[in-house]
Amino acid sequence: MPLDYPLSTRTLPNGLRVVVQPDHTSPTVTVNLWVGVGSRHEVAGKTGFAHLFEHLMFQGSEGVAEGEHFAALMGVGGRLNATTWFDRTNYFETVPVGALELALWLEGDRHGRLLAAVTQANLDNQRDVVKEEKRQRYDNQPYGQALSTVYSAVFPEGHPYHHSTIGSMEDLDAASVEDVHAFFRAHYAPGNTVLTLCGDVSAERGFELAQEYLGWIERGYERGREYLEQLDPLGEPVRVDVSDDDVPNDRLYLGFRLPSEAAATRREFLAASMALDCLSGLSFSRLEQVLVRERAIANSVDTAAMGLVDGVSLGLVVADVADGESMDVVEQVLCAELEGFAADGPTEAEMTAVLAQSERAWLSSLAAKDERADLICHYALLHDDPGYINTFLDDVRSLTPHEVQAAAQRWLQPTARAVVAYRAQAQEVAA
Repeated sequence: MPLDYPLSTRTLPNGLRVVVQPDHTSPTVTVNLWVGVGSRHEVAGKTGFAHLFEHLMFQGSEGVAEGEHFAALMGVGGRLNATTWFDRTNYFETVPVGALELALWLEGDRHGRLLAAVTQANLDNQRDVVKEEKRQRYDNQPYGQALSTVYSAVFPEGHPYHHSTIGSMEDLDAASVEDVHAFFRAHYAPGNTVLTLCGDVSAERGFELAQEYLGWIERGYERGREYLEQLDPLGEPVRVDVSDDDVPNDRLYLGFRLPSEAAATRREFLAASMALDCLSGLSFSRLEQVLVRERAIANSVDTAAMGLVDGVSLGLVVADVADGESMDVVEQVLCAELEGFAADGPTEAEMTAVLAQSERAWLSSLAAKDERADLICHYALLHDDPGYINTFLDDVRSLTPHEVQAAAQRWLQPTARAVVAYRAQAQEVAA
C-alpha cells in the first residue's frame, strides 16, 4: 500500500515555502527550517561560515538575549538543535502545541533580526567555540580527519564538496564582522528557506502562523545557480596514506564518486546506493562474509551512500583491519569483491533483503515527527518535491537487478577509488 501522509504547501508573499503535515496523534509540533546554505556555498578564503552561523543563530537576536532561545523552549518542555551539511543548514525544535507560537516567534526573530546581535565580541566568542569543536571532533579524535581527507581526495580542487563543513580555522580567524554579515544577507532569506510544521496543527492554522511570525521578513534573496554537471568517476585510483599513533588499528576508507541525488540522476544514485547496501550491511553480505567471517582479516566492513545534489554524491567503503593482518591484502580482497559484484550483479536474496531493510529504515524515520519533518524539508528545499516522502519506497521497489549491477559497473570499480589508509604505528613497550 503506498504511503499517504497528507501534505499542504504554500509559498508566502516573501518567498518562504511552508509545508504543513498535520499529525494529531500527540499534542506536539515539530518546527523544522532548512536554509539553502551549506559548506558548498562557501568560496575560497571564506570556508566554515555556514557552520559558524549555526552557532551564531543561538547567540541572540534583536529581541532575544544570548542563551534565551534554548532556555525559553526547554523551559516549556521543548527539545531543539541545529546541524550544518554540504547542501543546507537546518534548525529544528519539537514543542508542545501550546508553545508553537513561541517557537515561531523565536525563529522569526533570529531569521529576520539576527545581525543586531552579531557583534565583534559575539563573533570572537563563537569563533572560539567552533575552534574547540574542531579540536574535539576532528583533531583529537581517532580517524577524526578521515572524512575530510576523503572529500579532498574524491572531489577536485575548487569543487563545492572538496572541503568539509568545519572549514578552515585560518579563514574563520580572518573573517570580519562585515564578512559574516554579508554571508548572512546573501543566504539567510525567506526565498532560500523551507519551513515544515509537522504535528498537531491544521494546514490553515499553520499557514496563518507562518505568515504572522515569519511573513514580515524581507524576501532579500533570489535562488542561486543551477546545479553543476555530473562528475564522472575518478579516472584512476587516488591514495592518501596517514600514519597516526593515536588510532587503535589500521583502517581503510574507499571513496567513490556517485550520481547526484538531483532528479535527473536520482534513480541511478538509488541503484548505486542499493549496490553498496548489498555489499555490506546484511548478515550474509559479501564483504561481511569474506573479510570478517571467512578470512577474519577485518573486524568490520561498512558501506554508505551520501546523497548530494551539486553534480555528484559520495560512496564509502570502510574496513577495520584485524590485528596482525595486512592492510594491503584487505584492500586487494575488497577490490576483488567489488569487481565480482559488478560482474555478477546482486542475487535475488540480496535484493529482497536490502529492500526489506530500506523499507524498515524509511518507515521508522517517518514514524517520528521530527525525522518526518526533516525529510519533508530535505525534499522540499533540494528537490522541490516534499511529497517524495510518500513515493521514495516506490522508486526503491522498482529498481531492477540489472540497474543495480549497471550502477556498480560504472561507479564502484576499484580503478575509480580514492583510498585513505590509516596505519597504526607500533607502540614501544617500556622495559
